[in-house]
Amino acid sequence: MSEVGTIVKNVVEYIVTEIVEDKKSVSVDISSTSDESVNIEVRTSPEDMGRVIGKRGRVARAIRTVAQAAADEEGLESSVEFID
Repeated sequence: MSEVGTIVKNVVEYIVTEIVEDKKSVSVDISSTSDESVNIEVRTSPEDMGRVIGKRGRVARAIRTVAQAAADEEGLESSVEFID
């Protein structure tokens, strides 16, 4: 594997891309990594951010849960931030 956290990044990117209408506006980046954790930043168009977060943050919570499951495969802890 080339970089720590790439599985988590790819999983989050796939999920977010499938949720939004403007797929070209999606940007998922690894903001920082260590031997134990990976931080993912998600950016979308302002119109799609509501879709990604969902009512009461339910979609965002689900994305974070799936990201942690992917991070477990790499033996990491993950955090996902949604940036306006």
